[in-house]
Amino acid sequence: MKTEWDYTELAEAYLKRPDYAQTAIDKMIEISGVKKGDAACDVGAGAAHLTLKLAEYGLDICAVEPNDAMRANGIKKTSQYKNVQWFEGVGEHTGMESSKFDLVTFGSSFNVCNRQEALMESKRILKDNGWFACMWNHRDLNDPLQKAIEDVLKAQIADYSYGIRREDQTEVIDQSNLFGEVLYVEGTVLHDILAEDFIQGWKSHGTVQRQSRERFDAINEEIRRIVEAKGEEYIKVPYTTRIWMAQVK
Repeated sequence: MKTEWDYTELAEAYLKRPDYAQTAIDKMIEISGVKKGDAACDVGAGAAHLTLKLAEYGLDICAVEPNDAMRANGIKKTSQYKNVQWFEGVGEHTGMESSKFDLVTFGSSFNVCNRQEALMESKRILKDNGWFACMWNHRDLNDPLQKAIEDVLKAQIADYSYGIRREDQTEVIDQSNLFGEVLYVEGTVLHDILAEDFIQGWKSHGTVQRQSRERFDAINEEIRRIVEAKGEEYIKVPYTTRIWMAQVK
């Protein structure tokens, strides 16, 4: 399925992305009240980072992903879970039946949708009193390593922007008039990751790729130089998982 943001060339690198903070996911599950056997739709499921988290709670999951390469990786990663099925679709048109799900999630994917259309679609496929949630992993820009990388991005990309993914999502959810009070949840996680995997993970950053264009490879080489200068096989990288969630009115 063709979309405006094509992740085909980034799919393998996306496997190196960090997982979401377990404390934040636990809180989302607690607030939503979903339990084993309830139905969840993970939209823009990609390489299954969030899908796997949800599967561990025993939810029956429909993972929706438009990109063939990303979906293939997600299928491989969740092959041991009988409670996960994969489908082709996008946030605005999931292809799912109406009033089916107790929980609809967007893990690092809400920003690549028309958000109002995605909210309307989420409302359509949610049961009465079902929950919508969107989330991202945000880099801790006070961390010395991340700050050094941030300096590279700002030096290489004129008018570098984080885009929608770092915005407070409360207003756009409220504007839909489809959901009740927007709740905010966050959790921090310190990833102990192979330095090489961290380097490779940067090749999955579509926002950087689109803004840097022909400089993308050079930026990734500069990131490699910064990381390798640490001389460590494993590095510790802090992230904050930020979740905005709301219940159907």
